[in-house]
Amino acid sequence: MKKKWGLLAVLTFGLYVVAMYFYFFHSQNSEIPAALKGTAADPSTFLTARELVLSEDLSKIRNFLFFIATPFEWLLYFVILIAGISCLFEGRSPSQHKWAIWGNAQYLFFLSLLLFVLQFPLDYYRYVLSKSYGISTQPFSSWMRDNMIDFWMAFAMSVIVVTILYWLIKKSPKRWWLFAWALTVPFSIFLMFIQPVVIDPIYNDFSPLKDKALETKILSLAAQADIPSNHVYEVNMSEKTNALNAYVTGIGENSRIVLWDTTLNRLTDEEILFIMAHEMGHYVKKDIYLNIIVYLLMTLIGLGGIAKIMPWMIRRYGPILKIKQMSNIHSLPLFLLISSFLVFFSSPLFNAVSRYQEARADEYAMELMGNPEAAVSTFQQLTKVGLGEVNPSVLVKWFRYSHPPMLERINNVSDQAEKELN
Repeated sequence: MKKKWGLLAVLTFGLYVVAMYFYFFHSQNSEIPAALKGTAADPSTFLTARELVLSEDLSKIRNFLFFIATPFEWLLYFVILIAGISCLFEGRSPSQHKWAIWGNAQYLFFLSLLLFVLQFPLDYYRYVLSKSYGISTQPFSSWMRDNMIDFWMAFAMSVIVVTILYWLIKKSPKRWWLFAWALTVPFSIFLMFIQPVVIDPIYNDFSPLKDKALETKILSLAAQADIPSNHVYEVNMSEKTNALNAYVTGIGENSRIVLWDTTLNRLTDEEILFIMAHEMGHYVKKDIYLNIIVYLLMTLIGLGGIAKIMPWMIRRYGPILKIKQMSNIHSLPLFLLISSFLVFFSSPLFNAVSRYQEARADEYAMELMGNPEAAVSTFQQLTKVGLGEVNPSVLVKWFRYSHPPMLERINNVSDQAEKELN
């Protein structure tokens, strides 16, 4: 029975991979609408012939990898369960410890290490792909260092979260999900508060913006938007990437305006100011609070769904999955599988909300700056440097795009500029 289910899972995944391959490499059509050809939104007007080819090829590969990576993760969780590997890891983590956290830590270390090793080839291929297309500049040693930091930070956090979660499941089998959700509220806010000053500096070096004339312009723009900020920071991302970015992060007194040095080196002051005006638009429109509300609401629904789905699966397929009861920590791969599944299929909703916010921030930046030329050239530069896909398919847009595609952003900016002129 175990072999039958395992082979069925592998075969299903294989057929899915083949279907995705043919969709992205042989049937997808992302041509520019005839009405927009020759306009500022047409990539042929601002990308070279070689860049157009590279952008198209890279987009196909990226989209394909995205749509197989998460199902591959589901396959791993499933195989770990039916092969008895999860039970084996729990057996190597004796529960006789005075504190359950130590047994949980041992189990989670084995599980995390196995998943890291099995997913490493795909992660490494993505790294090599990014380097081969000239987007990543990060040496392998630096990339591995970031991976190790990710591993240990995720491990430490999962030990705390999983220990509390399974303690709640044991203490309150019917209402654990409600108590767990209640704890995510202060935990999420705490992480948002410490991220700019504790987590982000582990990966990169942050320093006050060296260009004081530009800092004065940015702070003046922030003052126009009634944003309380006294400093702008730059981060040395050129050691890792050629991509461009800028953002406002954190909450309260830990909030920061951050510019990547790649952005400073590549864009003009007017283009940088448009990006900053866009980010300030998120602050003014209070998007961070809307995001918190949406996240907490979806987390509540998700945990409630897991509380219904997981016991049902254990009752029906427990012998196959090697799970007798939900409160045993070796049921964690099933918890992660269901969570990943729900997150993946709810991502179009999250992305739709995000695209709405981004479009609104673009409109605010246009109103604040009144410089459509800078807006258009900024979007064109972002596309050029990142070899981005200007007009993705609907499927890709739903699942991958938290920002409107560049075709829409450039066209919307042009339309808004025309309306203001008229």
